[in-house]
Amino acid sequence: ALHTALAKQPEAAWNHPDWWIATVREAWPDDWQTILASADQPPPMALRANVRRIGRDALRARLGEAGLDARPVGEDGLILDAPRPVRDIPGYAEGWWSVQDPSAQRAARLLPLQDDMRVLDACAAPGGKTAHLLEHHRLRLTALDSDAQRLERVGDNLRRLGLESADVSLRCADAARPADWWDGQPYDAILADVPCTASGVVRRHPDIRWLRRADDLARTAALQARIADALWPLLTPGGHLLYATCSIFPQEGESQVRAFMDRHPEAQRLPAPGHILPGGPDDGDGFYYALLRKPA
Repeated sequence: ALHTALAKQPEAAWNHPDWWIATVREAWPDDWQTILASADQPPPMALRANVRRIGRDALRARLGEAGLDARPVGEDGLILDAPRPVRDIPGYAEGWWSVQDPSAQRAARLLPLQDDMRVLDACAAPGGKTAHLLEHHRLRLTALDSDAQRLERVGDNLRRLGLESADVSLRCADAARPADWWDGQPYDAILADVPCTASGVVRRHPDIRWLRRADDLARTAALQARIADALWPLLTPGGHLLYATCSIFPQEGESQVRAFMDRHPEAQRLPAPGHILPGGPDDGDGFYYALLRKPA
């Protein structure tokens, strides 16, 4: 009788708020049950090799010597067979690696970058993607975030990884208000990993689903649109903007980018993963990527 009663109460059956369940069902009619169930599974622990310090294969070997098994994921990543405290994994203090989900590891490889480019990481904290960009290219990079405490973590991470330089600056400011911080020099590339409901990372932060309210979705979507519109003029002709969110909701992903394209018909859309559903082949978090190019 209890099971029958639970089945009539989706919140109890799926351990998510009703509005969240309805939003996921509408967005992903074929996958909604898998998505909701995945939120209650423990996430894997993935590392990203800092290729300035150690290659991925060499890192895997060093982990193996310490009795830690790991399998490759993506281009720079390793998934541990079981999570460990970071201090128990060889190479933390030496800056050999960072903890970063496989879906988040895709950002740095999606932006077409070359050494000496001027790059903006517009919502940078806590700095995982910032570091990944700098591990592969020597860039004139500005890491921007509106939260001063979280921005300090970006600096801490860059120091540990050996990525600090005179060409890397940290700015505490609102990405949606460039008049407050932009020096007028255009960027060759912009990473806009915008604030969102974090609906793709619920398995890492199980309370997210209960802390969010249905009207949060419209509010974050409006903020994302403001940020994207504010950043687009800062891009040099021929430059690229990578729009990213850790959300599975189309309002923060595909619908958002289509609306952006309507407002900016000159924008050219290039191949990118779009929505990545949680779990998936890489066992990564839910994420969204769109790559836009400004015509030369």
